[in-house]
Amino acid sequence: MKRPYFMEALSRINLLETLAPFDPHVAGTPPLGLDLPTSDIDVLCYAPDPQLFTRTVWDAYSTCDEFSVRQWTGRERPIIAAFAAADWTFELFGQALPVPEQHGWKHFQVEHRLLGIGGSRFRAAVMQLRDGGMKTEPAFAATLGLETSDPYEALFEMAGWPDEALAALLQERGF
Repeated sequence: MKRPYFMEALSRINLLETLAPFDPHVAGTPPLGLDLPTSDIDVLCYAPDPQLFTRTVWDAYSTCDEFSVRQWTGRERPIIAAFAAADWTFELFGQALPVPEQHGWKHFQVEHRLLGIGGSRFRAAVMQLRDGGMKTEPAFAATLGLETSDPYEALFEMAGWPDEALAALLQERGF
């Protein structure tokens, strides 16, 4: 049986409504059309009160399979909750930073822009690497021919580029 479209899965568990006080933004590979059968649904949230965010997520989803919640010790100390429901795995990020300023959202936005500018050939090239087991940001970096030890940081820096600069890079790489 094929799992539901990611938006249907979100609806089945009322996730966007439950997290509405935290300005939820769906990110990651499903909305980019780059998901694999093992992909999860990432939801980025603005959570200036980490305890309230954690309590909200706990109350709504702690009975779901594979539920876990933790707090990173690094950069802005986001709360990360994960669980399985509606035939998908979900990963929720609650951070005391508005979503448009979060690294994950900036990665998502630049990837979305690159896919829009690069077209079907670029998408197919990224997807080929994803199908081969590569994570999303490394697949973008490799497809773009970026020589970097940190593809996450490279894409983060590219988030500030205008579309013309992204188009020039894509054209330089044959897309």
